[in-house]
Amino acid sequence: MSEKNLALLKEFAAAWNRHDVEALMSMMTEDCVFHTVAGDGLRGTTHTGQAAVAKAFEQAWLTCPDAQWTDFIAQVVDDFGFYSTTYSGTTADGMRTEARMVDLITFRDGKIAIKDAYRKNRPAFKSE
Repeated sequence: MSEKNLALLKEFAAAWNRHDVEALMSMMTEDCVFHTVAGDGLRGTTHTGQAAVAKAFEQAWLTCPDAQWTDFIAQVVDDFGFYSTTYSGTTADGMRTEARMVDLITFRDGKIAIKDAYRKNRPAFKSE
């Protein structure tokens, strides 16, 4: 199972860089949960279910149309895994963010059930 889940994580990361919400959602359970990197809750903002999670994912690309996740490293043990990346993106006003991040992943039935995202709190800077 770990090898299949690792392959799924690699495919999931590639879909993020293509900004392909349909592909991302095809890899997630119907009752999927996404905990964002920021928000008022203990785990950031929590989105539950395909429609809510898809909308939250799309918001990342609306905020930073050039968003990319590079330097992918992943590890999976049974139904739990993580991957770390370098996130980079520029907002419409030219402010750029570059920071390391980690997603903690829970798998169920060959799909991603929970994506719990963490990112270094690094100030944005003016893009040149």
